Amino acid sequence: MPDQDDDRTSGWLTVGRDTDPDDTDDSVTVPLDGTTARTRGGLFTALAEALALPAHFGHNWDALADVLRDRVAVAPLTLRVDDADELLADEPAGQYARFLTVFADVAADAPHPLRVVLRDIPPG
Repeated sequence: MPDQDDDRTSGWLTVGRDTDPDDTDDSVTVPLDGTTARTRGGLFTALAEALALPAHFGHNWDALADVLRDRVAVAPLTLRVDDADELLADEPAGQYARFLTVFADVAADAPHPLRVVLRDIPPG
């Protein structure tokens, strides 16, 4: 049996100025505006709205991992963060690292692909 873990974890994160997600796997692409997610609270609220997370979502990293696992158990998901340079900009750098770690961990063992596309939209 082929090692699917390598396929799932490689390529889960894309970073670029005008990067568009590749939805060749029937993934639903959900946009998130990085300017609304400059803090953890803003991020959790924006994710809850964008992903239509359940009301019991606890607005913390562990709860986010749980609801993401539930979401990708059903279907592939791509989160496209526009203005990604604003993402968690008002938090210590460790929080941005935690964001990446949560998504990487979920992507590593999800039954369907989970991708994050970090885009920096140029002005104009």
